[in-house]
Amino acid sequence: MNEQIMAVQRMQDYIEANLDRDIRLSDLAQVSLFSPWYSHRLFQACLGLTPAEYIRRLRLSRAALRLRDEKSRVIDVAYDLGFSNVDTFTRAFFRVFGLNPSDYAKSPVPLPLFIPYGAKFRELRKEPIDMSNLQTVFIQVIRKPERQCIIKRGVQAEDYFPYCEEVGCDIWGVLTSMPSLCGEPVCLWLPPRYKKPNTSTYVQGVEVEPDYQGVIPEGFDVIRLPEAEYLMFQGQPFREEDYCEAIQVVQQAMDGYDPAVIGYQWDRENPRIQLEPRGSRGYIELWPIRRIQK
Repeated sequence: MNEQIMAVQRMQDYIEANLDRDIRLSDLAQVSLFSPWYSHRLFQACLGLTPAEYIRRLRLSRAALRLRDEKSRVIDVAYDLGFSNVDTFTRAFFRVFGLNPSDYAKSPVPLPLFIPYGAKFRELRKEPIDMSNLQTVFIQVIRKPERQCIIKRGVQAEDYFPYCEEVGCDIWGVLTSMPSLCGEPVCLWLPPRYKKPNTSTYVQGVEVEPDYQGVIPEGFDVIRLPEAEYLMFQGQPFREEDYCEAIQVVQQAMDGYDPAVIGYQWDRENPRIQLEPRGSRGYIELWPIRRIQK
């Protein structure tokens, strides 16, 4: 892989591991193996943000999640995430999100959180995939309750990358800021009954309670999903750089699986669900099923 791309990735990894510390350009230059001047230029050219902008946006987004999920004081969150004082943190938070951190802690609303993507993953999409080392895929029947799903529709996307080109990758940050029934956002392939004319099959969203009365971000829709059974396919944990292979292993297993062997058939009326690929847990997809009536 291109050495410049890997240099940016090493800088991203260093920032992630040291987010609560003072991060200097000299530190990033040391891990990138280039000069400070060239490291700064390389980082901005690849990611569209200077290192300082990237670090600030990441810290503010992590702070927002802590204020949403923990009973932490604003001052503690500010210092824990490397801000020099509360006033600096409050001004930065307001400038990015449009509200004070203390107000947000009392009444969380959807926010455009910054979700960083590793520089190396853009290059990995272009590389040939080696499928020779197939791994075990675990299968489990689960039941999901009745729920609403707040979704952002695309135009005609059938999968992740075309969807990101249509709506942008920032949608995931907004969804991550919202409390979810399953603890994280989801990606869905919608059956025809849930689609609107001239909109995408593939969407991203967050599952919420059936009686959810909270804020719906502008430009999002709400669909109601019934209680249903799903067949969860989960691959083995993988190295983050092997995410393409990990996804294909699971999808090959799904394509070749016949649920009739356990007394089910595919349910074409409910959406197929994809969770965020995370190497620590393996790639996961959920396909809707229903029992075969005898």
